[in-house]
Amino acid sequence: MIKRFDEKTQQILTELEQTQKQFWNIARVSAEFMYILIKAENIQNAIEVGTSNGYSGIWLGKALQETGGHLTTIEYWEKRLSVARENFKQCGLEDTITPRQGDACEILNSLPDDFKIDFVFIDANKREYVKYFDILNPHIRVGGYIACDNVLSHKEKCQPFIDAINANSDYENVVLALPAGLSLARRIK
Repeated sequence: MIKRFDEKTQQILTELEQTQKQFWNIARVSAEFMYILIKAENIQNAIEVGTSNGYSGIWLGKALQETGGHLTTIEYWEKRLSVARENFKQCGLEDTITPRQGDACEILNSLPDDFKIDFVFIDANKREYVKYFDILNPHIRVGGYIACDNVLSHKEKCQPFIDAINANSDYENVVLALPAGLSLARRIK
């Protein structure tokens, strides 16, 4: 268990864990896994699709603070994003995280052609995972990662994404039996 966060961040994470089902937050062990991965791989530029109340963004943001990196997080619902913004502020992440409100496909399609990404975490509309992948694929650096939550708990909805990434010879993918199932793909060429 990771215990290195300041008391305020620990308190906020504990409070948000009580609303996990209401806000569709990832499991703590999945968050801890990505936190360690980001630090180990010295990730610099990350995108999150599906901010919700900011639980996973806090974990990603704290790891990126240590690497000197940055997170752009996208949420469709302004009401959820306003809660996340406050949580990010309380955790001292305003300089590390840029929240964006709106349709994820539209926001992702507006990325400049030369924009490169080291890490993507997707936890939003399960049926659109494959669309997010299609849009993000040209931006993922060799050695970069795409992590997707709920690939076991929502297997039927996520299957088109799993099929697409498994068929793409540029990636190696594994589905980890973390709660809800976490797909972790690494770009190899």
